[in-house]
Amino acid sequence: MKITGYRSLSTVHDWGRLTGDVNGVQSVETTPVPVLILETDVGLEGVGLGAHGDVARVFPAVDGEDPRSVVALYDRMLAWVFKTGHSGSVFGTIGAIDMALWDLKAKAAGEPLWRMLGARERFVPGYASGLEYGLTDQELADLYGRFADRGFKAGKLKGGRDLDRDLPRLEIVRDVLSRNSRRPAIMFDANESWNHAQAARYVAAIEARLDLTWVEEPLRRWDAAGLAALRGKVRAAIASGENLTGLEQYRPLLDAGALDIVQVGNVWGITHFLRVATLAHGHDLPVSPVAFNANPIAHAAAAVPNLLTHEVQDLHFPVGLDVDQEFDDGGIILGDRPGIGILVDESRMSAGGTDAVVAAANGPHVRPGRAALRLVAEPDVIDVPAVPLRPVS
Repeated sequence: MKITGYRSLSTVHDWGRLTGDVNGVQSVETTPVPVLILETDVGLEGVGLGAHGDVARVFPAVDGEDPRSVVALYDRMLAWVFKTGHSGSVFGTIGAIDMALWDLKAKAAGEPLWRMLGARERFVPGYASGLEYGLTDQELADLYGRFADRGFKAGKLKGGRDLDRDLPRLEIVRDVLSRNSRRPAIMFDANESWNHAQAARYVAAIEARLDLTWVEEPLRRWDAAGLAALRGKVRAAIASGENLTGLEQYRPLLDAGALDIVQVGNVWGITHFLRVATLAHGHDLPVSPVAFNANPIAHAAAAVPNLLTHEVQDLHFPVGLDVDQEFDDGGIILGDRPGIGILVDESRMSAGGTDAVVAAANGPHVRPGRAALRLVAEPDVIDVPAVPLRPVS
């Protein structure tokens, strides 16, 4: 079996709500989902998800190769771009190709990827994470109520700029999920919006009112010294890593004792996740994948010994993707379809998933000019006024 070509497609995920975080909120309810299809000479095709704008540059590293050599091909792709480096969009492209290679390898074996990787169980424990910063309090309760209906006992809230807004919203999430657990796990994600002093004060104020399981990205992703110092000032675990691209970016954080929970982005591929999970395991640390559409890393998460929990951002999938997963009992139940379990209906998609998406002037992808420099929580366009909350049934 040889790789012969690729097709690049684009679809959207319709959230049915606005998504965002403390840095900004999307202006529309849909977000783009790039889809990469790897073609072979035997008719099998592999599916990879995520931005892959550098595919024309990276694809020659795998062209004509046997996709079952996926680990060696991953290193070949890294070597292919070593002069200019593999971070950023290049790493995302490598991740999308890597995902498609693993999909092909498992399809060739006639097995779901979780089984081929050696997992014993198809169930992946998860936590609800609705990217809900732009929702009203009532919409927040309704959203997490839908997660609670699927058995979720843990949830994460976005925030970090207005304590008076965040505290009652944390309690809403806790109270909704309490139907499934007398002590649900509650996490808080500041998305790198604080400096060190702000983080210490903000988390201390939250912890005076409720118990936090972890605080996520309280400081910039590379601040090993700051994160390590913060660990000694708060009770909550420190979680970070979703934006790190390569083992070399994790090593300073782990060497400094900066993390309690090692996070990995779905969009960086299967091999990257497996390697980071092994590195974390060697430091006696748990690993937790940060979600992306269709949760492809869940297959690998099921197979590692130090999985803590997998982020679940939505209970349905992008347009044109038939994904062999269910959400129940507070997690992801993987199916038996060979590969990563995704069927692609190209009639519902557009060509050109490699095209750069024109970013809006604001949103969660844009760091505000005054991030980590605000003395008070001035109102601005991303503030959402609180509304009276109906009792949760």
